[in-house]
Amino acid sequence: MTDPLRPSHGFSPRIEALAQTLRPIFARIASESINREHERVLAHDAVRCLLDAGFGALRVPVRYGGSGASLPETFRLLEELAEADSNLPQIFRAHFAFVEGQLHRGDSPQAVRWLEQVARGALFGAAMAELTDSTGTTTTLRPHPDASKASWILDGTKYYSTGTLYASWIVAVATDGADRIHVAVPVTAHGVTRVDDWDGFGQRLTGSGTTRFENVIVPDENVLSRVPIDAFPTNEYLTTYYQLFHLATLAGIGRAILRDAVAFVRPRTRTFGVPGQVAQRHDPLVQGVVGRLSALSFSADTLVEKVAWALEDTSAQWAAGVDGGPAFEVAQVQAYQAQQIVAGQVLEAANLLFEVGGASATSEARRLDRHWRNARTLASHNPLIQRQRELGDFALNGTAFGSRWRERTDVAREGATNATRREQAA
Repeated sequence: MTDPLRPSHGFSPRIEALAQTLRPIFARIASESINREHERVLAHDAVRCLLDAGFGALRVPVRYGGSGASLPETFRLLEELAEADSNLPQIFRAHFAFVEGQLHRGDSPQAVRWLEQVARGALFGAAMAELTDSTGTTTTLRPHPDASKASWILDGTKYYSTGTLYASWIVAVATDGADRIHVAVPVTAHGVTRVDDWDGFGQRLTGSGTTRFENVIVPDENVLSRVPIDAFPTNEYLTTYYQLFHLATLAGIGRAILRDAVAFVRPRTRTFGVPGQVAQRHDPLVQGVVGRLSALSFSADTLVEKVAWALEDTSAQWAAGVDGGPAFEVAQVQAYQAQQIVAGQVLEAANLLFEVGGASATSEARRLDRHWRNARTLASHNPLIQRQRELGDFALNGTAFGSRWRERTDVAREGATNATRREQAA
């Protein structure tokens, strides 16, 4: 999956050695991607190969059995994987974010426990979203009726549970009274049901279906965090990290579009409107289209790298337990600025690809339409028009992202404080 026109991306020797191990796996994943798409074959074998090669432990520190990759190194490899098959990075998205969450906890025993599991090949999926009329969580966590069990009972239904079909653990969010709680549940636990019912027209193999929890027992040690339900539900670091995953996947699709355009054009000896046999690769019009595709891919790659380095500038603070600050805000703003450009450019490339092939490029056997469908689905995960407005509000008025959530949190805290004061005065 290497491109002779691309310069070295500056991997450290340790990560370069890992990359050399991973690239044959990426190549095999790419060779099987059209058949998986055509037959809708879930990528269990591909995921297992990646985990066995240490891909899931890229960010796990070396002292815990991982590779200790930097963020720019990690996202370059994710782009290469997305070039092979853009479903695969999405499968790993919640997993990598879970690892970042453990890095934030430093060397605490709980964090070490989970990081060592990742290093041994565990894969974490997520079950967060629900189909409700408003933001909130209806999934509940209640104490086990037998207090000696030191455990909880989890009940609820989640949707868009990306990656859970492939996972060994599921990270779920639930409520317990006035608290929001994250728990880790093994997929083999009694009462866990994973349903392959994702019906999106793109990213069809990510395992983004329904997850049900029915009287699932959760030991105390698998409760990951507990915060007030009115607390801001995320932070700048993880928000940027999640967005950067989409950007890297889109950039990988841009690479795949360029790759497939070149592979389609080079052997062809017929050009529309020209008599006889003409090598299409020498057609100035076709060259212009492919040149545009190469520029669009380069732009997406460059923006992803820019945002990855911006987030890397916060990584030491994040590992020290810091949640936010000026550097975090810079990275988040750049991620949303890049989103505005990368999504549009990759969708342009996915459409422009068909200008080099005419009707033959629409053959079901080639599945070139998967690039547009996958890019469009990824771009829909975060509303571009909303982020565009927020960027404008930030530039004009200095309004921070997530202000409405923070205002709600402040109002809730003020209400709780006033209630306490009234109780004390009574």
